[in-house]
Amino acid sequence: MTKYLIQAAQNALPGAILVSLLSAVLDRGGETRKRSGPAFNRFFLGLGTAAALVLSILRGTTRLVNREYVNTVVLSLAIPAALLFILVLPGRKKPSFEKILARTGPVLAALVLFYTLPTVFLYVREFVPPGESAFSTEVLFRFAGWAAGLALVVFSALALFHAGKNAGSRLTGIVLSAVLMVSVLQYLSVIVQFLLARRIVRVPRWIFRILVEVINHNVVFLYITMGLSLILPLALFVKSRRITESWRNPAEHRKLRALKRSLRRWSAAAVSCYAAAVFTLTAVKAYSEQAVVLSPAEPMTIQGEEIVIPIEKINDWHLHRYNYNAGENIEMRFIVIRKNEAAYGVGLDACDICGPTGYYERKDGVVCRLCDVVMNTSTIGFKGGCNPVPLAYTMRGGNMVIQIADLEAERLRFK
Repeated sequence: MTKYLIQAAQNALPGAILVSLLSAVLDRGGETRKRSGPAFNRFFLGLGTAAALVLSILRGTTRLVNREYVNTVVLSLAIPAALLFILVLPGRKKPSFEKILARTGPVLAALVLFYTLPTVFLYVREFVPPGESAFSTEVLFRFAGWAAGLALVVFSALALFHAGKNAGSRLTGIVLSAVLMVSVLQYLSVIVQFLLARRIVRVPRWIFRILVEVINHNVVFLYITMGLSLILPLALFVKSRRITESWRNPAEHRKLRALKRSLRRWSAAAVSCYAAAVFTLTAVKAYSEQAVVLSPAEPMTIQGEEIVIPIEKINDWHLHRYNYNAGENIEMRFIVIRKNEAAYGVGLDACDICGPTGYYERKDGVVCRLCDVVMNTSTIGFKGGCNPVPLAYTMRGGNMVIQIADLEAERLRFK
């Protein structure tokens, strides 16, 4: 659950912040609002979202779409649009500049959504891993985490939109320009990464090292964007504490007081959402990424070419782990768990999908340490999905017997 909460928030929030600020500037009133209009802006926002959904479906079901090529083309269009918006924004009072802003802003917002959302939409395909039922608690938890992440992003964007719309026009323009510059730098790093990977361009080693640091610390762009945009709700909160407008009667005074309260609530909502996002991307992420320590290996007896495990040692319905040193000094692990009154699940501590990452016991289930998929205990010992690679065994004289040759045949999985 926390995995998809984090991924949805981290991937969708940068684009949502930029789009909300663009919408706030375009919806502030004046000529820009007349020329573009809410309907025109909503059309492009819907167009970008719909195009992102179609792209995610194509990427998930066909091989017709190359993600890197599409992203490079989209960002190559978004960067000039962002730079044009930055250059024109200070002179927005001129009719010709107003027209440019009114047309460039919605297109830029659509491009940002088209770049950002496909990755978020594609997480849905991971909710039901191969071999797992779609009607399970784990699937519900994954969806709930993903939906909660998107809800956090939407509420953050909505609160920021109201803050940007009601804060000072000049301040909103400055913050938007700064956020656009940060976004342009991030988009440029994505394009350069693609060009280097395809050996289309060459750069000096020092630039390459910088690019590596940028890619490895990509979340820093998000924190910078959040820090810059946070200026608006804080400024609006301070501004809305006092009524500076004049009123002619008590009714108008009450109306102004209600408006100020509403603005303070939007400011508080934006700050609260940002605090929740930071908490999610730091504390919750650190907790979810804690490495699960596998239980220690239990003793076993090797008799000739066989491994012998007494039945009374594995009859407690819990997971048991064993180590075996195979040829080429490769350390192998295998697990045993009782499935029912007459059968046991025996397999390598590895699978065909995730490799030798191992399994651990959580409550009444066996869980893959890498992908967090919960195994159906009754299927352990059979091929498929993220199940452990099956390992043959026999029962003899109150003992489970495993042939060493069967382990040696699979030793390269642990190399």
